[in-house]
Amino acid sequence: MQKLNFPPYSFRFKNSQNKIAVFDDLRKKFVILTPEEWVRQHCVKFLQIEKNYPLSLINVEKQLKVAGLTKRYDVVVFEPSGNIQIIVECKAPSIKITQDTFDQIARYNLSLKADFLMVTNGLEHYFCRMDYENENYIFLEALPDYTR
Repeated sequence: MQKLNFPPYSFRFKNSQNKIAVFDDLRKKFVILTPEEWVRQHCVKFLQIEKNYPLSLINVEKQLKVAGLTKRYDVVVFEPSGNIQIIVECKAPSIKITQDTFDQIARYNLSLKADFLMVTNGLEHYFCRMDYENENYIFLEALPDYTR
């Protein structure tokens, strides 16, 4: 798999039906290693190791309803209260981050109401804080570290 713009992390792999699978610590199972999954796994490790978010507050690949349509988010980080603090949209490294990517995560956030957004293709990372009063987002240098 391609080297990403994250610190190096260790992962468990296995060959499953002639496909490489990676162990997902959150789902507690091996999942097929696609380029997007490679980015998602790095992102979860980044949130856990670099930003100190407990795995118990991180969730991956769950469905949500957006304007009556069923969508699936990549990564969500909850606050201990149950409110959503961060939504992460992961793309494969070959996918360029565009305004459409930000529009997609903004649509998801209409129902999730997160405080922070992260968009990454593993090579480029963008971080934003939501400004609900002015109905926009403010780009940040980094996500906040977990403090509780």
